[in-house]
Amino acid sequence: MAWSSPENGTLDWTRNISVFTSKLSPTADIGVGIVILIVVLLSVLGNGTVLATSYRRRHKLTDSELLCVNLALADFLGCVCFYPLSLISSFHHAWLGGYATCVYYGLGCYILGLCGMFTIAAISVIRYIKTFHGALYGANMQLLCISTWLLAAVWSFLPLFGWGEYVPEPYGLSCTIAWRRYHTSVKDAIYVICSFACFTLVPALLIVASQVMTLRKVYRITNLLTAHSARSNLKRTEKRLSVMFFCVSMGFVVAWAPYAVVSFLFIFHTEAMYMAPSGFVFPALFAKSSHVYNPLIYFYFNKAFRQELRGLLRCLFPGLASRRVGVRQVASQVPAPAIQIQLQEQQEGGGRGVGGGGGVRGMINLVKSQSRSSKGSLSAGREGHSNDVFAYCRPKIRVVPLVLGPGVVREFLPIST
Repeated sequence: MAWSSPENGTLDWTRNISVFTSKLSPTADIGVGIVILIVVLLSVLGNGTVLATSYRRRHKLTDSELLCVNLALADFLGCVCFYPLSLISSFHHAWLGGYATCVYYGLGCYILGLCGMFTIAAISVIRYIKTFHGALYGANMQLLCISTWLLAAVWSFLPLFGWGEYVPEPYGLSCTIAWRRYHTSVKDAIYVICSFACFTLVPALLIVASQVMTLRKVYRITNLLTAHSARSNLKRTEKRLSVMFFCVSMGFVVAWAPYAVVSFLFIFHTEAMYMAPSGFVFPALFAKSSHVYNPLIYFYFNKAFRQELRGLLRCLFPGLASRRVGVRQVASQVPAPAIQIQLQEQQEGGGRGVGGGGGVRGMINLVKSQSRSSKGSLSAGREGHSNDVFAYCRPKIRVVPLVLGPGVVREFLPIST
């Protein structure tokens, strides 16, 4: 099989039709477009939420959490800047924009894919070092995140300088590295082999080995701790974090493994066609699923992310917390007024206070006083609710309410004479 030049835009084994035309049926194209649309919407919602909540607690992020944010940023940018082009092309039954957009899509997706791979590898190695060798001194996580982007960008730009090429995939609705250029020149062969060996196989083995050893070590250590007070909390927290990073790392590897295997086998088959175009579609769509479930893993295992998400929702939608916050403010911050009522005994007509008009007036005054105090408490509760809702929009300020005890209510009942 030989790829044609970008100028004539044809592919030999597809009956000389354009390489930018879909090799799937129109119904299959629509199905692929719907799947990509779902992935884009869920990924933008999930990873956008991760980025927003991480910004709110940016001063509290741990090293591994910062790397998770770096991964969420890569997933978010891929679904915003590149996947919509493949989505529109699926409904159009052909790749739109020709060779220029193909290079744009292939370059961007390859940068983000490598950045995700490097980030996952960094998370796994850091977790391993901290588990087996204690604290990691002198590490700059911001610099490490920038390094993943720079390394991914440098390696991905090499095809623009003659080391490899970006071409449409066999089914025609996506673009990637020209893996079959392995047979065309020495430079292309070196680039393809290094892409698989150094930037796919080695990071994947490093991720799997370090995560498995870390998880085993954590479970062995935490099982030796006694189930008392802080040690019990440490045991649960450490296990949840280890399981979270294990799921994120292994999920990424599992999602991209079928696509890597299919692409690798595609290199060494010289016959016209060894796999139907649909055989390339399913691994590609399955690889994109990693953008969706990573945010679910973060929020399921990380309590801090869930707390920040609640605060963000209360900030954006104050009506969601109106009842809960209002009741809390009335109960805890508004002191019950001290009501002191003395019922005067009325001697008019020789009657007793209990049956006289003074007793009735005293009871009426009691009801009025309670009604006024209730209204005051309600208005205070509303003011407290308003202040509390807006406090969620200011994550840096911690407001500690002063809780006052309830006032003492004394009643003097009429005394018989």
